Amino acid sequence: MKEELNILIQAQYPLIYLVTSEEERAEQSISAIAQVLKPQRRIFVWTVTHGIVEYGQPRNVTQHNTVSPEAAIEWIIRQREPGIFILKDLHPFIDAPATARSLRDAIASFKGMQKNIILMSPMQQVPIELEKEVVVLDFQLPDMAELNKVLTHHLDQNRGRRLTTEAREKLLRAALGLTKDEAEKVYRKAQVTTGRLTEEEVDIVLSEKKQLIRRNGILEYIEEDETIDAVGGLEELKKWLKQRSNAFTERAREYGLPQPKGMLILGVPGCGKSLIAKTTSRLWGLPLLRLDMGRVYDGSMVGRSEANLRNALKTAESISPAILFIDELDKSFAGSTGSSDSDGGTSSRIFGSFLTWMQEKKSPVFVMATANRVERLPGEFLRKGRFDEIFFVDLPTAEERQDIYKIHLTKRREDISRFDLEQLAKMSDGFSGAEIEQALVAAMYEAFAQDREFTQLDIIAALKATLPLSRTMQEQVTALRDWARQRARPAASSVAEYQRMEF
Repeated sequence: MKEELNILIQAQYPLIYLVTSEEERAEQSISAIAQVLKPQRRIFVWTVTHGIVEYGQPRNVTQHNTVSPEAAIEWIIRQREPGIFILKDLHPFIDAPATARSLRDAIASFKGMQKNIILMSPMQQVPIELEKEVVVLDFQLPDMAELNKVLTHHLDQNRGRRLTTEAREKLLRAALGLTKDEAEKVYRKAQVTTGRLTEEEVDIVLSEKKQLIRRNGILEYIEEDETIDAVGGLEELKKWLKQRSNAFTERAREYGLPQPKGMLILGVPGCGKSLIAKTTSRLWGLPLLRLDMGRVYDGSMVGRSEANLRNALKTAESISPAILFIDELDKSFAGSTGSSDSDGGTSSRIFGSFLTWMQEKKSPVFVMATANRVERLPGEFLRKGRFDEIFFVDLPTAEERQDIYKIHLTKRREDISRFDLEQLAKMSDGFSGAEIEQALVAAMYEAFAQDREFTQLDIIAALKATLPLSRTMQEQVTALRDWARQRARPAASSVAEYQRMEF
């Protein structure tokens, strides 16, 4: 990104939009570029609070006559010397006709002159009038080398404490995805909490990192205690995941394997799709980030939703390798390809941006998505190459239902020999895993209210009192099965083996 910015400045691109929340770090990068240019460029910074002030001057300097955006741009136009002009947080004003027109006037006046305007803002907002004139760059978060400088500076300030190479690498990797200021604060917190900074403080860095990720309200850091063995059945799906447990290692790259892109899990509600996604995080040893698409959409300001998605995806990439979990994808993008344009085209733009990112991403972010209603999914999601595999999770077979009962009963009682799992599996034909668990919980409540231990008969009674989804929504389940039979890979090993024999 820095090299690209350097090229754009030297090529006299008049308007550059730099998307970042790290103003100080971005300014330092621009200053470093300006110093090696011939002739050297002076840098001026505009804010709505101080007007235009030359870079490096005290923060309390204020040029009142250039506080308004139009006055500041007019001042820039009048300058005859080469220069770089940074306008901070112009996005609230940029849609105003006078501001957009002033910027176009400035662009026209810059021809043949070594002058550049850099719009610096944490969110991207480009009016139609400037779309053909502006180049947009995302200022990347610090990499390992930059974080190493932060850590070294912190250690030098604390009596030059030394770290082993392994400890240093763990601390640096733990801080990936943070800004420079956030990394500094996290290292200070670890130092204050324990009085030292070694590889044992990685958990402190990670815990603070989780809080910082949660703070944006769009990405959620999920920690799952259950292992993949807590999922009953679905052996074909588990096998696929276990084969790729080391897919993001350097050894896999040396072997010539590409990085996995993602998987889509379709199926009947309550059959373990979300649990599979969560337990994969532990199986692969990767952080799990849940993308809340409902929070991406923000109607408070034009362009805010797109900025929310970009920031979330950029954060996920910065801490990769990681798993990006999107639950109920069919609800998130159901209206993105419809004829209605009631939201001003926001849904379509979000959908397009996400598809482009999935296709072009090079960072090891594995997208794990679940869906219940395949007819609501845009066809672009189902195209080969978007996901590595599409799995279909059907209602559990009799054998899988026995496994589900065994898992849930073992969680609650040490000795389950008094339960006839085969009979329970037979009685719960057509039940999902979630419905089986709820029937078991209902049986326990019944027995608890009578101050006694729950029995086989309590569970059977609860099952008989439950009307499973497979009956209340029979047409929907049947349609989903018919679609998946030819288009998706079965998650259950018995079904997968049958289909292979049939083929």
